[in-house]
Amino acid sequence: MANRLIGTRRSLLQGGAALAVGAALSPITSRRSRAASLQTVNMQLGWITGGNQIGEVVAKRLGYFEQENINFAIQPGGPNIDGVAIVASGRYEIGQLSSSPSLMLAASQGIPVTCFAVGAQEHPYAFFSLPKTPIRKPQDMIGRKVGVQATGQVLLTALLRRNGIPEDKVQKVIVGSDMTPLLTGQVDAITGWRTNTTALKVLGPEIITMRLWDNGVRLYALPYYTTTDFLKTKPDLLAGFLRAAGRGWAYAKANPEKAVDLLVQEYPNLVRADELEALPIMLNAEFTERTKTFAWGSFDPAVWQEQIDLHDELKQFAAGKPKLEQVMTTRILDMTANDRPKIG
Repeated sequence: MANRLIGTRRSLLQGGAALAVGAALSPITSRRSRAASLQTVNMQLGWITGGNQIGEVVAKRLGYFEQENINFAIQPGGPNIDGVAIVASGRYEIGQLSSSPSLMLAASQGIPVTCFAVGAQEHPYAFFSLPKTPIRKPQDMIGRKVGVQATGQVLLTALLRRNGIPEDKVQKVIVGSDMTPLLTGQVDAITGWRTNTTALKVLGPEIITMRLWDNGVRLYALPYYTTTDFLKTKPDLLAGFLRAAGRGWAYAKANPEKAVDLLVQEYPNLVRADELEALPIMLNAEFTERTKTFAWGSFDPAVWQEQIDLHDELKQFAAGKPKLEQVMTTRILDMTANDRPKIG
């Protein structure tokens, strides 16, 4: 009898220990199980990560992607990284580029990538000048020196063409990414993104800004794209991505300081004060009168066609003019029409 009681006691103790271990491990096991069930979505950038991705960073840190069953990661780009080629190869699921022309060029070359949403409704690209030689409209460029990066030459050409200005009436100067040529008088205007407040602050508070969008060249910035195959096979996953990202951008709109804090926690190399200054400009590009009706992430196919026609006119498509349906699709936007934030 004593042996039986000892055996029973030993069994209970062993069982209790097993339950204790199981209880201690269950949260970890649960997290691992949850992580294993998530579908991975990598977003390949065409440049280094920064405030332009604040909505996605917020959505990641607040768990919005996990709620859509997505394990989300941002893959930074850079000067030696061909993001379109990486996504087209199937290595990563989606990508984001700085400007829409890159996708049109890819489509014209038969690369199977398609835009399914757009971040910035109105491109922040602009021409900056100072009061001593103000350039407030394209006609003010006549007889002036305009500094552009090598990759932005076609945008200056497009601006002049749209406004009936012969190219030989404006002196084009190839510059780098800093504002020194404008400060030293080497050029009368210089190009850049309005959101790059870190670089622009050296120009002082009297800076004069002339947006490309306002002067006949309407481009989209931060378009999201994927392969045509992924679009066909994983539309629900893309819809989940848009829902989560849209929630992140809406949070940033409503809580700018908290959103910047989350951004800097994710990327400590960023300067909080600079990001706080840049965010309102970025938000004004992400949320416009259009998004009040058609929601964040939407785009106008007519604007895409306008861009295609303009770049064809400028002879940018060596491999032939792409069709509109090669460049963009509204399928995922239609799937999420009632789920994306309608904020103006």
